[in-house]
Amino acid sequence: MTKGFDCSTPLTAQTAAAFVKDGYSFVARYLVPSGYKALTKSEAERISQAGLDIVSVFETTANRALGGRSAGLADGATAVQVAHQLGQPTGSCIYFAVDFDATSAQMATVIAYIQAASEATPEYTTGVYGSYAVMEAVKQAGACSRFWQTYAWSGGKKSTFINIYQYLNDVSENGIQIDHDESYGSEGWWNTLTPVNYPLTTHDANVIIPFLSAGYMATTSLPARAEFNRLANELRKASGQPLQ
Repeated sequence: MTKGFDCSTPLTAQTAAAFVKDGYSFVARYLVPSGYKALTKSEAERISQAGLDIVSVFETTANRALGGRSAGLADGATAVQVAHQLGQPTGSCIYFAVDFDATSAQMATVIAYIQAASEATPEYTTGVYGSYAVMEAVKQAGACSRFWQTYAWSGGKKSTFINIYQYLNDVSENGIQIDHDESYGSEGWWNTLTPVNYPLTTHDANVIIPFLSAGYMATTSLPARAEFNRLANELRKASGQPLQ
């Protein structure tokens, strides 16, 4: 078990160091494009230099997941763009928040949101933050691969497969408000200190991609075009380039 916290307040170098001194190993911060709570590249570097790992969570509004599939696709695309700007390594995780007491009647829409967010973030693993009911439903649907449960709205129940557990909210510590978390492995966290080694150079990928583009243009078959596009994106992924 690993000790961590989440917060909406950006961390200074001094604050991050104070949490490390207190035994914390990770912090969850907001992977959003703007606003007071947004993680920035400079903050990510400060956090990493202090010795904390970062858990990325995407949340604009608490009930955004009720936007369903279209919202999930849009949020996933935005999350990937921000992750690239921050230097978040591919293969690490982006959690999407379901920050309300989702009912059984709303669960199909929530699942559609997470599934779409997962589709839109192929170079990252995808996670969900939410209640026990959300964990169980999203897991059963196979909508993502990482799970961060909050004790809120969970009625004392705790899923057995989760990666992170938020067990206490609204604590004042080292001058800011935080929530307490603990983790159990395969969280998908990251830092800016870990070098990213891509198995394919950008040059080699961009030599091959035009041949796939030619095949794309030479056919009118939608399945064939989708396959050419998928293969081109696999090359982009392997060489550290944005997907198209």
